[in-house]
Amino acid sequence: MAEVQTSTHSGELSQKFIEFVMMQAQQASLFLGRIPHPQSGQSEVLLEPARLFIDHLEMIREKTRGNLTNQEAEILNGVLADLQMAFVQASATQPSASTGSTSPAEEAKEPEEATGEEAAETDSKKKFSKSYGS
Repeated sequence: MAEVQTSTHSGELSQKFIEFVMMQAQQASLFLGRIPHPQSGQSEVLLEPARLFIDHLEMIREKTRGNLTNQEAEILNGVLADLQMAFVQASATQPSASTGSTSPAEEAKEPEEATGEEAAETDSKKKFSKSYGS
């Protein structure tokens, strides 16, 4: 009896996780202009909010690595790949639009005087990086 309850609970959690991923993806798609705004009916590309939702999904993938079912991992990876490609395409159509982020050179710049413990702490905080459209 406990096995049935555990598998039912696990199935519900899996379904909720997939729904959560799809809600995040829908928000990113809205900001990428793939879905018209519900109130205005117009599509608008807002790269910075789209990047935020894509970054959230990347963080979730990193933090849940090794803890997802095959189906969950496939859905998350597929959604991320699709959104990243859409972001790159949206960025290409808006060359003069600024995303509000720092340049890649500024992002890669390390503190000049990080020594010993500070350097190790800085390196340990770098768990994932943006790999799309910058």
